[in-house]
Amino acid sequence: MNIDLHTHSSVSDGKLSPLEIVRQARLAGVEMLSITDHDTVAAYTQIKDQGPASLAIIAGVEFSTQWKRTGIHILGLNIKPDSDAIHCAVAIQHDARLMRAQRIADNLRRLGIENAWEGAKLMAGDSVIGRPHFARFLVDSGVVRDFNEAFRKYLGAGKAGDVRQYWAPMASVVQWIRDAGGIAVLAHPDKYQLTNTKLSLLLDDFSDSGGEGMEVISGRQSTDVTSKLANLCRQKALLASCGSDFHQLGQCWAELGRVAALPLDCKAVWERWT
Repeated sequence: MNIDLHTHSSVSDGKLSPLEIVRQARLAGVEMLSITDHDTVAAYTQIKDQGPASLAIIAGVEFSTQWKRTGIHILGLNIKPDSDAIHCAVAIQHDARLMRAQRIADNLRRLGIENAWEGAKLMAGDSVIGRPHFARFLVDSGVVRDFNEAFRKYLGAGKAGDVRQYWAPMASVVQWIRDAGGIAVLAHPDKYQLTNTKLSLLLDDFSDSGGEGMEVISGRQSTDVTSKLANLCRQKALLASCGSDFHQLGQCWAELGRVAALPLDCKAVWERWT
């Protein structure tokens, strides 16, 4: 099957609307799709009754949290988006995002960059505010040339925009997902740049908190990374997931519906609901 369980729409930091993602997914031959916007499930109010069952839509979300001062992301897959647990979680994370955004703007102002708060809010519109909106503001205002420079100078790890302390604890995030009837999956484990020992410890703590799965494949990655993550997935007795981490068209490393198949000896997360 062509399965993509990690995508982002314009409701958070993606470029396509939820309806456009569904349309593009069908064109790409996707058979199972999840839109996992950051800290919001608003996409699912826009894609109800999407017709042919050839595309199974699995309700999802991506929550931000942290582990030992490292920012991490947790997917909630096959959740009930209208559940009280998700409504509560989204409200908490929304407040955290606003506080974080204000702190980022304050930090940028100390560096001589004015109006970052107003600029990022304008870029976000009705979507959830995040660092990409600050990046767009920095590009449009001429402070930097492109997104890469924005993150390298101002928004990446260790820079002014690297603000994480407002997120709910990992155990709380996992419990929200479980209370919403979903499965908590650690997103893109290889992107946190942890040593093998620390990644193993993260997975242990995640599992102890009630997490049940991990992304073995995230976008285009080397076979060595896939093999390493598949081995960890089996060792930790976790369910395996896969997704493109799609944000926009034209990014060859995160193409919608272009996700390699899971290794055969991994137990797929979707076996829980199919």
